[in-house]
Amino acid sequence: MDQIQHKFIQVQGLKLHVAEIGTGPNVVVFLHGFPEIWYSWRHQMIALANAGFRAIAPDYRGYGLSDPPPEPEKASYSDLINDLLGILDALGIPKVFIIGKDFGARPAYLFALLHPERVIGVITMGVPYMPPGRSTFQNHLPEGFYISRWQEPGRAEADFGRLDAKTVVRNVYILFSRSEIPIAAENQEIMDLVDPSTPLPPWFTEEDLSAYGALYEKSGFRTALKIPYRSWHEEFGITDPIVKVPALLIMGSKDYVFKFPGIEDYITSGKVKEFVPDLEIIFLPEGTHFVQEQSPQEVNQLILSYLGKHI
Repeated sequence: MDQIQHKFIQVQGLKLHVAEIGTGPNVVVFLHGFPEIWYSWRHQMIALANAGFRAIAPDYRGYGLSDPPPEPEKASYSDLINDLLGILDALGIPKVFIIGKDFGARPAYLFALLHPERVIGVITMGVPYMPPGRSTFQNHLPEGFYISRWQEPGRAEADFGRLDAKTVVRNVYILFSRSEIPIAAENQEIMDLVDPSTPLPPWFTEEDLSAYGALYEKSGFRTALKIPYRSWHEEFGITDPIVKVPALLIMGSKDYVFKFPGIEDYITSGKVKEFVPDLEIIFLPEGTHFVQEQSPQEVNQLILSYLGKHI
């Protein structure tokens, strides 16, 4: 961890924090999800650097050590895509592999659609490629579905505001490590779904939690609630939703995302390959939503094997 370097890059008027390790022409950019941050990729960054790759993991605008946008409520996925382009340009990097986890899969694939000349391949974890447009799985879930709750202005702010940032991250990590979708009862909030005595997952230490807590203590959750949860229906003007670059999807078989209506069939039936023709899918039988932290050696090997085939 001491070998990971930290820098700030000026992009679109903001100072964006970027963690980096390794050297050489083959570059991998990691895009985190929620409640994740650059630190989520610590195991992968070190493994890739040791294998001769240059690994870069930014904090999105409004997350961690990166500056918040002037109006967090107007933040968008388009901002994340333009920020990534700005980071690559500032570092003089022509082409990259992109690895996205959770909602980070969306900017990873959108970047490949909008800037295919800059992308060698895409790896996502926990979330498959979903073509731009309105998703409908929420229509089939109860009102207490966590995404629906967090999309409601003020609801999550009040819920999270009862706790410190570290406890919010702790609760979400526990919830998202389960195989059931987090759904609250009518008179219950999402944070109430976790009993305070519940232990952390065995692969996530108190030291890890402290690192996350400090980063979210700095950034808060204003931008994090806008992107991803309140930017879901953003339009990108993409006329051809077919991904042309090679891709890999790593899914834990116990990932709660499988329980979203239609998602398991979309992946296992191969329908996802109608949109990503050159897609390889690998399932980790014991994997949950955080496979890269739960089973780092296994995931690192899968990544390195994939990268080796496409360099």
